[in-house]
Amino acid sequence: MTAAQPHQSSSAPLRIVDLFAGPGGLDIAAKILDQKTIGIEWDNDAFETRKAADLLTVHGDVRDYGPNSEEVREATVLAGGPPCQTFTVAGSGAGRRALDLVLSLVEDLGRAKDVEGLDLVMKEAEGFDDERTALVLQPLKWALEAHFREQPYEAIVLEQVPAVLPVWEAMGEVLERIGYQFPLVEPATPEEDGQLLLGEVTGARRPAKPPRRAFVLHTEEYGVPQTRRRAVLLARVGERPRFPEPTHRRYRKGVAASVGAPELEPWVSMGKALGRKDHFVVVSNYGTGGDPKARGRREATTPSATVTGKISRNRLQTRDGRDIGRFTHQEAGQLQSFPRAYPWRGGAIAQQIGNAIPPRLGVHILSAALGLEPPGQEVWKRLENWTPPASSGTEQAPGTAG
Repeated sequence: MTAAQPHQSSSAPLRIVDLFAGPGGLDIAAKILDQKTIGIEWDNDAFETRKAADLLTVHGDVRDYGPNSEEVREATVLAGGPPCQTFTVAGSGAGRRALDLVLSLVEDLGRAKDVEGLDLVMKEAEGFDDERTALVLQPLKWALEAHFREQPYEAIVLEQVPAVLPVWEAMGEVLERIGYQFPLVEPATPEEDGQLLLGEVTGARRPAKPPRRAFVLHTEEYGVPQTRRRAVLLARVGERPRFPEPTHRRYRKGVAASVGAPELEPWVSMGKALGRKDHFVVVSNYGTGGDPKARGRREATTPSATVTGKISRNRLQTRDGRDIGRFTHQEAGQLQSFPRAYPWRGGAIAQQIGNAIPPRLGVHILSAALGLEPPGQEVWKRLENWTPPASSGTEQAPGTAG
């Protein structure tokens, strides 16, 4: 395959198609950056939230669409966060067991000569025990199809759980062959307290040869009040995107937020993010070390542990052990850096929140991928103060169901 020039239209604003768009974490980030976005989402509950947030949405299955579909044809940027349940510890693990096959299918997609060849490979992928596992291949299929149609996406943004890092690396190798470039990720250097400045990619942090095409980011290093790790791939045709530099210090248990690189801001605590003055303790739904009685605990003065679909089961207590309820949906969303006014709708709201990309992280990675300036305080004020417009729930892609 040879590199093609990205299709651009001087009369149309930059527009992003977001695959597996969920309740809108990346889309609201794009709104804050004044980037028009359309998301594809099949889940009815997430779709109801998106409608309430006035996010342009195709309500359907990503597999039924492609870069030439009428609803998304104008998009010049491809983004995606495929379902993560089969790749996570909390999920079935089918994705981990199938990793070798997934990587083999990535290679097969990279060898395809045309759109028909891509379809044949995707047909092979239907044999997984859990059909969600093969969905991780969809972004590469879309990118290659756009390339074959001589209208390649100018930028690609992918994010997932860290277990998917080898898949992003393999996809990056394929994308590199058709002209995409990636951020330079230098090995991190320890600070005085041992903190690594950049998101860790592996435990060793040795220089990669060839350079890495994907990396793992720690969300608290980007102002999200939560210790969440995400594997990210950023790519651009014909030019190298910048690496999204951390703005906050890494959280380390027992180390004060004031300790670390002086040029970085302190990590953000749950209490600060929620505007709560009470000294609550979060008692996890999960046991530690296989002991259901040994529940994980986080104080209000620290970032949240990773927010999952089980956050509604976490209990809040006073320091002396008195139960004081649970997080509201609004509070759980704020721990993911959604605006407090975000209009959660439908059922399984805790799952919607846990599955979403934190909007604040989304702002950072979109800014880097699209060649925008690093976000400043004005951007963060817009995100924090965002409210759904009075006409929320009316914006849909042409021809989609409400």
